[in-house]
Amino acid sequence: MAEMEAIQKYLRSFALYVRKEARKRVKGTELEKSIKFRVKQTATGYEVQFMMYQYGQFVDKGVSGNKNSQKYTTYEGKTIESPFKFTTKQPPPDILAKWISKKKIKGRDKKSGRYITNLSLAFIIGRSIKREGLKSLSFFQKPLGVAMDSFGLNMMGALKEDIITGWTKFK
Repeated sequence: MAEMEAIQKYLRSFALYVRKEARKRVKGTELEKSIKFRVKQTATGYEVQFMMYQYGQFVDKGVSGNKNSQKYTTYEGKTIESPFKFTTKQPPPDILAKWISKKKIKGRDKKSGRYITNLSLAFIIGRSIKREGLKSLSFFQKPLGVAMDSFGLNMMGALKEDIITGWTKFK
C-alpha cells in the first residue's frame, strides 16, 4: 500500500479543498483556525479525517430551539433536522457578553432609553437563542458535498496513475 502515491496526493488535495472552502465560510473566527485534516493509512486503505473545535458541529448543523426546529443541508444535498436541541439550558451569558463586546453591540431599555449592561443583553439574547435556536451555516457540509461530487471520477484517475506506476516498476 505504500506505493499508492497518486491516491495519497489526490486525497490530500481533496482535503485541502474542503478545508479551504470551509474556512472561507467562517473567516475571521477561532473556528476557522481550528479546521484541520489528516490523510491516514489504515489496514484496508486510506481515510481522510477532519478535525475542528467541537462547537463547529453546532455552527455547521444548527441547533433547534424550544419553539422552532432548525434544519441543515447535508453534503449529499438533503435537508434534515438538526440533531442538536436546546432543552432546559441556554447559552452561557458570559460567553455571549464577550461576543457582544467584540461586536460593539449596545442594548437599550425600551422604557427609559438607557443603555443596559452587556451581561443583561447577553441574558436576553441567550433566552432568544434558547427559544428560536441557531440557524445552520452548513459551512462544512457544502464544500464537502461539492468535493464529493467529483470524488469518484478524480479518484479513479489517481488509481489508474498508481497502477501504471506500479506496473512499470514491476516490469
